[in-house]
Amino acid sequence: MSITKNLNEIRTSIPDKVTLIAVSKTKPNEDLLEAYNAGQRVFGENKVQEMTQKWETLPKDIAWHMIGHLQRNKVKYMAEFVSLVHGVDSFRLLKEINKQGAKCNRTIDCLLQMHIAEEDTKFGLDEKELYEIVDSEEFKSMENIKIKGLMGMATFTDDTGQIRKEFKSLKKTFDNLKQQLTHIDTLSMGMSGDYKIAIEEGSTMVRVGSSIFGARNYS
Repeated sequence: MSITKNLNEIRTSIPDKVTLIAVSKTKPNEDLLEAYNAGQRVFGENKVQEMTQKWETLPKDIAWHMIGHLQRNKVKYMAEFVSLVHGVDSFRLLKEINKQGAKCNRTIDCLLQMHIAEEDTKFGLDEKELYEIVDSEEFKSMENIKIKGLMGMATFTDDTGQIRKEFKSLKKTFDNLKQQLTHIDTLSMGMSGDYKIAIEEGSTMVRVGSSIFGARNYS
């Protein structure tokens, strides 16, 4: 299996305006370096400890995206370097990111995670919670976070009609939010199995792992 070949095939299948995140969780540094040497600069991890270890040892021009569920007590470990936090699924988490950003004297880019799947296992906000956050005075006073857009994960199913419907609904939420937060420009939706549908429905950022690096070994 050639990571370089996989990466180039995926790159040719997505438009230039869509950012490809190589999801490198559980993968060794050698695999990431092969992707890096093929020109990939944006990597996604879902565990803070693993991402921090890779950040410490790999080239410093890599943009690290935190794509997994994030616990508040882990934010401090990545606050100085994380490029984008995808899974902001509560106001309490956003407040912690803002606090740690202030300690590092930087503004941390974030995506608010919406719950769009028909599965209970996925995290995320509903529309009511989304607007409770963005309409609040406390949110407006936060100086060390910047909301770049939204993220969502579709139901894990072979029913492409359902996946498309969920992505459409997230794009609609994004468009509505953009009337209020006019600067937002990022809609992170689509993974190895459904990124082509996501792009058709307006995704600007796709998170692809196994199609680049092969199946993961969690043992």
